[in-house]
Amino acid sequence: MNLKLFPLYLLLFSFSYSQEINKLDVRNFEALKTEFVPDKEQTLVINFWATWCAPCVKELPYFEEISKAYNRDDVEVILVSLDFPQHYESKLNPFINKHGIVSRVIALNDPDSNNWIPKVDENWTGSIPATLIISNSTYKFYEQTFTKESLLHELKTFLN
Repeated sequence: MNLKLFPLYLLLFSFSYSQEINKLDVRNFEALKTEFVPDKEQTLVINFWATWCAPCVKELPYFEEISKAYNRDDVEVILVSLDFPQHYESKLNPFINKHGIVSRVIALNDPDSNNWIPKVDENWTGSIPATLIISNSTYKFYEQTFTKESLLHELKTFLN
């Protein structure tokens, strides 16, 4: 490598990395809740998770399989990350890239969890993973870890 070009390579690399980070959709809860309305015939699967939550990470591939298996007009998976804002660059974005996440990821940056958690579901204790499945007027909340089979079973009840 030509050492005279090294600063240019470094600059280009840092620019492309910062562009990658800027793609993360960061919202407060008021902006997030606009996503809780499915299109006419669409079913939404909204999963609340974090990179530091082992059960969340374990079930993520099941949500990814749904994203890949269904047309987005029929089923859309939205992964709502509860990672801490100071970890977006160091943990969240590298995790998304390393695992090739195809679902839409929204980072929820709203520290007033005592206010927004009961707006998602009045019985939610705040533990994760937690998932909403919404279709037309049907809304169901799950405060649990899914197996592949149990997630597909629940989704099919919304699609039939």
